[in-house]
Amino acid sequence: MRASGDKEQIAWQPLTARGVAAFACAPFGRLLLVQLFVALLAAGTVVWFLHQCWFPTIGTAIQALPPHGMLRSGTLEWSGSSPTCLAEGRFLAFVVDLDHAGRARSPAHVQVECGRQDFKVYSLFGFAQRAYPRGPTVPFNRTDLGPWWGAWAPVLLAMAGGMVAGGAMVGWGVLATLYCLPAWLIGFFANRDCTLGGTWRMAGAALMPGALFLCAVILLYGLGALDLVRLAAGGAAHLLVGWAYLFFSVLGLPRHPAAPRRTNPFA
Repeated sequence: MRASGDKEQIAWQPLTARGVAAFACAPFGRLLLVQLFVALLAAGTVVWFLHQCWFPTIGTAIQALPPHGMLRSGTLEWSGSSPTCLAEGRFLAFVVDLDHAGRARSPAHVQVECGRQDFKVYSLFGFAQRAYPRGPTVPFNRTDLGPWWGAWAPVLLAMAGGMVAGGAMVGWGVLATLYCLPAWLIGFFANRDCTLGGTWRMAGAALMPGALFLCAVILLYGLGALDLVRLAAGGAAHLLVGWAYLFFSVLGLPRHPAAPRRTNPFA
């Protein structure tokens, strides 16, 4: 076993299997602090992506709306031409095609198409179609939406960041709970010295390298170095990174003191 000071020092960084294994004996507050730092980093990455890649297109689309228009009783009251492209970027596009005739297609990764009774969201993975809400009247014109977007865009960014950070913390807790029992069983049959609570902390720490990997993937996607397929592949691969870190971290734990030690019969 290492000295207590060594554990405290290594348990600050879950970037190696040895560093993840150190969280088995670290206090819960140490894990919480590291996870909070990574969650804030993930939130900042998502906020940067939205601000750089999606929000400019949304603002342009609002300015391209006609001065009059409403969503009333689940129906779009549109006074402009149809089909028409409101705004188009590499990542996002907005079009109005009242009859969904398919004559307004964009090479953007995500396209939002507004019809008369519903809207469609197209991407590489297909499309989703939803009807407009039949609640109160919603403005669909630049006269009303322009000032609203200017005032609420920073608030929406802050809300998105808070949701990402909070969702990450909750999700890591759930995944650590799911992973800890299988990891503890691996350690048990491998005669490793670890409690169930220590394995839970290790599982929580093992998720951090995958989260940092996903942040890098989103950053590269926003910079144009990756396409939508590689973004999806990176999202799936970040879970595999966590599994690999947890597996090798469990095997890297010290042997249990009561475990029989093999000796060399030729010594």
